[in-house]
This record gives sequence, structure tokens and C-alpha cells, in this order.
Amino acid sequence: MSTSFYDDNFTRRRITVDDGTGIHLVEGGEGPPLLLLHGYPESHVMWHKVAPVLAGHFRLVIPDLRGYGDSDKPAGDPAHATYSKRRMAADMAQVMTALGHDRFSVAGHDRGARVTHRLLRDHEPRIVKASVMDVVPTLDVYEATDITVATSYFHWFFFIQEGGLPERLIAGDPGFLLDWACDRLCVDPAAIGPREREEYKRWFVLPEAIHATCEDYRAGATIDLDHDRADLHRRLQVPLLVLWGAHRLVGKRFDPLAIWRNHAETVEGAALDCGHFLPEEAPDDVARRMIAFFSAG
Repeated sequence: MSTSFYDDNFTRRRITVDDGTGIHLVEGGEGPPLLLLHGYPESHVMWHKVAPVLAGHFRLVIPDLRGYGDSDKPAGDPAHATYSKRRMAADMAQVMTALGHDRFSVAGHDRGARVTHRLLRDHEPRIVKASVMDVVPTLDVYEATDITVATSYFHWFFFIQEGGLPERLIAGDPGFLLDWACDRLCVDPAAIGPREREEYKRWFVLPEAIHATCEDYRAGATIDLDHDRADLHRRLQVPLLVLWGAHRLVGKRFDPLAIWRNHAETVEGAALDCGHFLPEEAPDDVARRMIAFFSAG
């Protein structure tokens, strides 16, 4: 179990969803419910710098996605449905139901933003507002892939290889991969400190976690694309806040607002002066923008 990065105002919970997977989370704060979803290679801990500020405005639910942190890590399946964003979004919808939240807002970073996108697609009537951080939709990324995207997102193409290849190679030194990713994707690597990194490594080195996180990416290159293509005709009606780091791929290669406006009716947002890990690199700016957006109206 993780060392707590949250004070006594947050409570640790575990909720079992309909396929038997246990989802670990912390919750705390007062106000309308706000679900916070982390990305790769992190866990609920990534929100710990912004959560104390947000907790004065919202009831926060901060889970570990299946396959990550202290949530269960079921084995993948040939179709990669176990780690499809549809399955992971269903987990989050069931968690919020179990906690008594029929309608809620959601913010996601990286892989968590891709789960957020699927929550909007599959559970839109339940979502009040949403925010995605440092992503454009998965289908847009693959369709725009060139040498710049492939170089920056090489791991997308490595993790999806079948036959246990990435699992075997990552297992040789998973801690190095985690440090390398944090260093490479941050403008200031010190933004993710030694204590946070040790916590991420605690579970990231487990064989079942290495497999699960690869399955997350395999799903992103297969079944998730099928689901996304099937929804291209339908524009999202939920207000969307898009934030991204100005100094990494999303900010340099894409026009995030223009791309998201192809998928949603009401989109606002901005680049932040940081790298990929917005809640850890620019927590004050992230908290300020989230409070303004989710509190408005």
C-alpha cells in the first residue's frame, strides 16, 4: 500500500467493479464531486500538489486506474478489452455510483485524459464538465504520426508489441524507464521528486503492472481506435477545458484547441509554461484554472 501523500482530510477507499477488479482511491474535500484521473507511469499520487487547494472547492475522488498504483492488475486478453478505455471508463462510472455521485465533473492527465474522453463518449449524461491535460484524441495522434510524433511517442509503438517483448525488456530495469520518462518529459525534472518517484517505482516494477500498462497502450492501438471511429459522427456537448504543456510534443506538434473543437461543441484552454506533467510541474496554475472552470456557472 502506498505511503500517503494526502493529509487526514482524505480517506482511502477500495471499490470492486463488476468484473471483480478492485479500484483503490482516496477521497476528500467539500463541494460538487470532481474525479481526478492520472496518467502513465504514475498513480493517484500525481494530484497531491493540487488536491489540497481543490479540496476547498470540490469533493475529490482520486483513484488509481486499473493496472496502476494499488488498484488490481488483471491479466490482459487477446482483444485487449480488459484495458480498453471503455472498460476503464466503466470502472470510473461505477466508482462514482458507489460513492453516491450520480453526476460529476472529471479531469484527466495523459492516459487518464483518454479515459476521460471515453467517459464523455459512453457516460455523457452523467458528466457536468471535463478537462483533459496534455493530450489530443488517440485517433488524431495515430493519423498524424510522422517522424516527429514517432520519435517523441516511440513508447506508443514499443509497448504495443505482442508476445511479451516489451514486458520482458522493461522488466530488466523498470526503475530506469520511470526515471527516464520523468526526466525527459519534464522541463524541470525536480518537479517529480525522489519521494514521488520511489512511490511510483514501488508498484511500477511489478510484473503484473508492467503487463497491465503495456496492455493499456495495446488497447489504445486496437480496440480503442474502433470505439473512437464509431463515435466520430457525434460531437460532445459537455464543456471541455483543454490544458497542455507548451514545451513538449502536444504543444509543439498539434493545435489542441482546434483538434478538440472537432470533437466537442464548447472548448476552452491554454498552454502552460511546463512540460508534460502539468499537475506536478505547474500545480498553482493548474489549480487556479481548474477552480475557475469547474466552479463557473
